[in-house]
Amino acid sequence: MSYNRIALIGLGLIASSMSLAIKRSGSSAHVTGYARSSETRDTARRIGLCDTIYDDFAPTVHNADLVVLCVPVGVMGQVMEDIAPHLKSGCTISDVGSVKRSVIDLVQPHVPEGIHFVPAHPLAGTEHSGPKSGFAELFDSRWCLLTPNGANSIAIQNLANFWKSLGAKVEEMDPDHHDLVLAVTSHAPHLIAYTMVGVADDLKRVTNSEVINFSATGFRDFTRIAASDPTMWRDVFLSNRDATLEILGRFTEELFALQRAIRTGDGDLLHDYFSRTRSIRRGIIEAGQDTDAPDFGRIKNK
Repeated sequence: MSYNRIALIGLGLIASSMSLAIKRSGSSAHVTGYARSSETRDTARRIGLCDTIYDDFAPTVHNADLVVLCVPVGVMGQVMEDIAPHLKSGCTISDVGSVKRSVIDLVQPHVPEGIHFVPAHPLAGTEHSGPKSGFAELFDSRWCLLTPNGANSIAIQNLANFWKSLGAKVEEMDPDHHDLVLAVTSHAPHLIAYTMVGVADDLKRVTNSEVINFSATGFRDFTRIAASDPTMWRDVFLSNRDATLEILGRFTEELFALQRAIRTGDGDLLHDYFSRTRSIRRGIIEAGQDTDAPDFGRIKNK
């Protein structure tokens, strides 16, 4: 690993998993961590999450070769502005946000000359949050998408090698294309999950105990997704508004078509549609991207 000192700003699921994966990799890099909450800092210290943990940006990023913004998208611009005066020349700034164009627009104006900004998004996570939720295996065989946006080629390669050392597969992608792809694969599905759980909550003829006791697999998956961090997802939807609305529009059209098929008894359309979508699931399994939160928990507790 080419980084001797790594600073993690924010100590939630992704940052804590990064710190543990760095240790697992055998790296001798010194890992510093920052968290706004004293409770989070105390927890991180108690479990030995980082080598040093601070309540101030300046010592956290001092002399760091890599600084990773692991905070909600909506505050990344302000955090970048705050840390900018304390960065050493030649260091790399990155992030783990699931929206990329908005992050670039917020962060890039505050990046000092001589600092390399390489946005990134590891496609990994669970519904859990906080410093105790992390585990070293989170990134194993998962994709980390880099959206360099004209960054220095050496800085890009160093960051790619870093993520590979944590177990991830790495791909470069245009930031706008990234946001459209993630609107399909993550953002719209999360909004649909939130909606379905909300619908169940609103149906007064179905009691809470019935919803909990008789949850089938599909609804349980929805509730797992809908348990994700509300602040993070609020920022995601507000930051990737156009792409998410585009995909939700397409989803509404498809939903209307299925409603019509059910209403008119068009079994052939339903069968053909379900067969097509079933093949997508098989493709995900063949690509090795079917590991879900329960499996992550099982790995963590081995």
